[in-house]
Amino acid sequence: MKPESLSWIIQSTTDAELKMIGEKIIANQRISAEEGIILFDKADLPWLGAFANHIREQKHGQKTYFNRNFHIEPTNVCVFSCNFCSYSRLYAHREDGWVLSEDQMMDIVRSYDGKPVTEVHIVGGVHPKMDIHFFANLLKKIKKHRPELHIKGFTAVELDYMFRKAKLTVWEGLKLLQEAGLDSLPGGGAEIFDPVIREKICADKVDAAGWLQIHETAHQIGMQTNATMLYGHIEHYSHRIDHMTKLRELQDRTNGFNTFIPLKFRNKDNDMRDIPESSIIEDMRMYAIARIYLDNFPHLKAYWPMLGRQNAQLSLAFGVNDIDGTIDDTTKIYSMAGSEEQSPSMTTEELVTLIQQVNRVPVERGTLYNIIREYKSHGPAMEAASPSLN
Repeated sequence: MKPESLSWIIQSTTDAELKMIGEKIIANQRISAEEGIILFDKADLPWLGAFANHIREQKHGQKTYFNRNFHIEPTNVCVFSCNFCSYSRLYAHREDGWVLSEDQMMDIVRSYDGKPVTEVHIVGGVHPKMDIHFFANLLKKIKKHRPELHIKGFTAVELDYMFRKAKLTVWEGLKLLQEAGLDSLPGGGAEIFDPVIREKICADKVDAAGWLQIHETAHQIGMQTNATMLYGHIEHYSHRIDHMTKLRELQDRTNGFNTFIPLKFRNKDNDMRDIPESSIIEDMRMYAIARIYLDNFPHLKAYWPMLGRQNAQLSLAFGVNDIDGTIDDTTKIYSMAGSEEQSPSMTTEELVTLIQQVNRVPVERGTLYNIIREYKSHGPAMEAASPSLN
């Protein structure tokens, strides 16, 4: 949307606070935490969409990113008992859980030999027998087998447990894994940073300070990371803004975050099943406000297996510029929680078409947003920006 159109929206806004916030957005000025809460309380969806899309197009034009990736989920057996989780099985009651051996995980990696995937994403439950040395050995084997494959692995929850069990500092543990082949960190385990809410939904795992320390240390040793937030459960708008403020402050210090991923709470088969899920309107409001508030985050991702394909398309009008990757049905985390996609897999052609259908430009990227191939907004692919798709 052109600035003059936004100016018209501001002039037609009757609320003085929203008018002031709109003027700050056009002037590329940071909005405050109090103003972020005002957006949640007062701004309607079309208003938010217009300003979020303006910021998105300022940063990225029509480009919408995806990558060719697959997941390895070593286990869903976990020592922690998060009330919102439909995925894990407690270690003490693990009859219906799974635990993959190193050979089984390497078989998954080998199954992609000759295929142009660029990333393996490794996350799972926290199993006491899968320690830091087990995973370091796995990373070394993956790198030896396929050196160019980017390994994004382990939430701060998994890492915190590994480091404490091995009696290593965060810096020592991250360096050990980095030297073994770990390239970047995903953003999982952040949930909501507020300690009162965290005590109610995930009391026994790493707290906000621990999560932030792990990511800050990763940034300090040259490792880029992502960030998430679980929304739509018992938190209030102020908790969402507090969470994003902590991320924004850390990004100011390190500039190490690639992307922010709001994760919608799903209520199937977990201890919070009585809490209604957020509406699609609330989901789009969340994306739009995240794009406006997190002014120092380059990318905003909608995880399409969580939202579903059509809703992921819709999010591209509300600040989102990344819809994740092909995944190839290698993740169960959201399908087990009742997500829209029970078999989360799309071919590259399907992802490209999905983006083209809403008049955006599909761009295949590496994990760190290096452009591998850019497509036209409609029709056949353009020449690759890089000759290599590996």
